[in-house]
Amino acid sequence: MQKYPNAKINIGLNITEKRPDGYHNIETIFYPIGLCDILDVEISETCTDYGFSSSGIQLDGDPEDNLIIKAYRLLQNDFKLPPVDISLIKQIPFGAGLGGGSSDAAFMLKMLNELCKLNLSQHQLETYAVQIGADCPVFIHNKPVFATGIGNIFSPVSLNLSDYFLLLVKPDIHISTPEAYALVSPQQPKKSLSELIKEPVEKWKNLIENDFEESVFSKYPAIKEIKQQLYDAGAVYTSMSGSGSSVYGIFKSEPDSLPDFQDCFITWGKLEE
Repeated sequence: MQKYPNAKINIGLNITEKRPDGYHNIETIFYPIGLCDILDVEISETCTDYGFSSSGIQLDGDPEDNLIIKAYRLLQNDFKLPPVDISLIKQIPFGAGLGGGSSDAAFMLKMLNELCKLNLSQHQLETYAVQIGADCPVFIHNKPVFATGIGNIFSPVSLNLSDYFLLLVKPDIHISTPEAYALVSPQQPKKSLSELIKEPVEKWKNLIENDFEESVFSKYPAIKEIKQQLYDAGAVYTSMSGSGSSVYGIFKSEPDSLPDFQDCFITWGKLEE
């Protein structure tokens, strides 16, 4: 069974308060995009637990630390899972605020549910997903949503960007999520993102913000420069995604020319509904 775990962007991100458990409550819009990894999972006839191989962007560390394997172990605690062969082609960059690892894990849960006929509901899958990471549950739903809590409480949002193009730029900078949160001061927004998102995209520039940007830009000015370059190239709205380091620009049409983003990962394409 082969699936294509996709990335997401955050349209706006307000860090509203720090919780007693050390996490932060936020509000954001999760919007799926077409940049994907390729994940293949098959029941194995040769191994007794799992086999794991990867290509594309290099994975470091013990496979047991990979969120895909964490998803397998999580279900294995509650179900008698067969041994599986897992193959990943990694194309979503790390430390980019795109949720690539979380998406891989969420898709692993969905694939095991289907492959092993576990009959888990979407709500049950989301309950497992949140145990892996705050970003994971959104990839179970995998539609544009307004998210609150730690990013795991979803409300429907009417948002269709299929008339627009997306240019995403990820410099060779890795920002850890704990590092990003340590630099911000939570505060309640003057107006909820759920209301601001109803405004035309062309007005978002002066309305919708990512609370991580101020501190990240001060520490990594190259990321701030990318955002300005995207506006200079004609983007109607640009933002850092999540806690960074990727920056995306939303364009009404394909620009005639683009800046030379040296030493950056770049992907470009039409947004989907």
